[in-house]
Amino acid sequence: MLEMMDIGIEKAVAYRLGGKITEDEMTLVLSALKEKIDTYGKIFIYQEIESFGGVEFDAIVEKFKFFFDVGISNISRISVVTHKKWMQKIIDLEDKLFKKIDMKGFSIDEKNKAIEFLKHA
Repeated sequence: MLEMMDIGIEKAVAYRLGGKITEDEMTLVLSALKEKIDTYGKIFIYQEIESFGGVEFDAIVEKFKFFFDVGISNISRISVVTHKKWMQKIIDLEDKLFKKIDMKGFSIDEKNKAIEFLKHA
C-alpha cells in the first residue's frame, strides 16, 4: 500500500508506505520525484512507513533506472517517520553514506518535527 500525501511543502514528495512495495507504486513515487525535480531542481522527500513487507524485484529495477537517469543529486533532504527503531538506525547510516543528502529518522509521534525538518532546510 502506498498513499501519496500533501504535507504543505511545494518542493516535497510525501507518501505513506505499508506492506510490500510494488512496481506500480515505485513508478508512482519516481514519477512524482521526477516531476518535482523538473519543476524545482532540489527537492525534499517525506516518507511515513507504517510497515515494511519488502520490495518487488521489478520495483528495485525501476528505482535503479531512475537513479541512473535522474540521479540523486537533486534530493537535498529526507524525513522518514517510522515506529521501527531498526529503520531509524539504517537512516542514520544512510545519512553518513550520502553526505549531500540530509536524512533524519523520526518516530510516529514526531510527524510534525519531520515536516519542520524539511521546511527549515
